[in-house]
Amino acid sequence: MILIDTHAHLDDHTFDHDRAQVLERALAAEVHFVITVGTDLNSSRVAVALARHKATIYATVGVHPHDASTLCPETLSELECLAREERVVAIGEIGMDLYRNLSSPAAQKEAFIAQLELARRLDKPVVIHDRDAHLETMTILRQCGPEWHGVLHCFSGDEEMARKAIQMGFYISFAGPVTFENARRLQSIARLLPLERILIETDCPYLTPHPYRGKRNEPANVHWVAAKIAALRGLPIERVAEATTRNAQQLFGL
Repeated sequence: MILIDTHAHLDDHTFDHDRAQVLERALAAEVHFVITVGTDLNSSRVAVALARHKATIYATVGVHPHDASTLCPETLSELECLAREERVVAIGEIGMDLYRNLSSPAAQKEAFIAQLELARRLDKPVVIHDRDAHLETMTILRQCGPEWHGVLHCFSGDEEMARKAIQMGFYISFAGPVTFENARRLQSIARLLPLERILIETDCPYLTPHPYRGKRNEPANVHWVAAKIAALRGLPIERVAEATTRNAQQLFGL
């Protein structure tokens, strides 16, 4: 069985003391590849550096909506240079976040569109962050569309949004919250969507799945996400692993 954690933050300081051991535990849990995701210029640089030196790691580069106000022409230019490296598989994570509003909605929209245009120019998939901004995110994607190659990471919308996103060319990614006891709507979506459009992720060190909720998350735990989706759909975990790994390979060109 081969699993792929399609969204991790291995640059996070909580991994500084045991990053090598984290990757060893991932491989022991049959997580053969990890995509580590940039959220600003510095984390994008670190993600690329990690991917250069470890065959099991791929990287994305981008500026998260929290840091949208930092996206200037110079930053965008360096992101473009980083994105041209062989092991950089997507632009992200980019999008809209109206939950915290750490950058203004106007700055978020401007940065989102600029990075969507970058992805188009480089023919790269996009990794989309959307929190409390479903309408805004989908509107911008339609305006910049009509078709995309990418993923709505750690999906939090409803089934209608998921199906519309799939029609636009997106995959839908599930993280630790799908294992939470009270996540009935999310579990229903994971049960009903076409398996060929589903990805799995940890978003580590955040969103640790049950039964380890409350502890630091890490790529090995993507196994629990796959197991939950398998249980919801009445399938063996090997079937979910096979499908989600194939989906990740197709989307990111792994």
